[in-house]
Amino acid sequence: MKKPIVALIYDYDGTLSPGNMQEFGFIQSVGRTPDEFWDMSNRLAVGQDAGNVLSYMKMMYDEAHRAGIPLTRDRIREFGKRIELYEGVKEWFSLINEYGNAHGVRVEHYINSSGLKEIIEGSPIAGEFKHVFAGTFIYNDKGEAEWPGNAVDYTAKTQFLFKINKGIFSSQDTKIVNSSIADDKKRIPFPNMIYMGDGETDVPCMKIVGMFGGHSIAVYNPFNEKKEKVALKLKRQGRVHFTTPAIYTKDSRAYRIVCAIIDKIKADSELQRLSR
Repeated sequence: MKKPIVALIYDYDGTLSPGNMQEFGFIQSVGRTPDEFWDMSNRLAVGQDAGNVLSYMKMMYDEAHRAGIPLTRDRIREFGKRIELYEGVKEWFSLINEYGNAHGVRVEHYINSSGLKEIIEGSPIAGEFKHVFAGTFIYNDKGEAEWPGNAVDYTAKTQFLFKINKGIFSSQDTKIVNSSIADDKKRIPFPNMIYMGDGETDVPCMKIVGMFGGHSIAVYNPFNEKKEKVALKLKRQGRVHFTTPAIYTKDSRAYRIVCAIIDKIKADSELQRLSR
């Protein structure tokens, strides 16, 4: 009998890392402070009535050119090496994999982020993920970014849940993801999904996962009272099932919650098998 697959799906900024990924090297390299950069990006979005994600990507492009920095894929990945992570994140994946394996399930980890795939690919935990769904640039013949390839906002993130559900690992695909597939043929059923995010931009994904029988967890910076209030608000409104500080050690609340969900998924899978 095949082991059921459990998909742990993470937002990145604010969920695995305490800040926006551009703030760990890129913004400093162009001579700006994070406040300056995001203020410029937000003013561009408001002034042009544009999306925030496309605005920050254009701001990255413009600021890199102004500073004379070639915005190549390798250069962007270099910034990923400097990303700070919450306590326990580096060990988290092996801990959960070991627990899943010991309890009869296979765990896969996914990123679903409005950040940049190239930065995530350079981060210390890049190798832990089955797939990374995130924003990307298109590169010219010189290998330099010249146009957005994928801009992933909070509603665009929802499409990737259905791709994970059907086992599609391409951001470009629009055919298979919209095709009709019997539930028992889908690679990872929604009840086997655990979505972890830090804020209101994750709400559409949290709602969809919950509507189809999955599990959602709002995490928050344990040293930021405002972030904790956002998480508690989401729980109070019924948008998430659980809240937890963004601490990923073996003795953490996050670990206990995820392990309990894995136990439930395994038990549900066994009951379904026995009912046939």
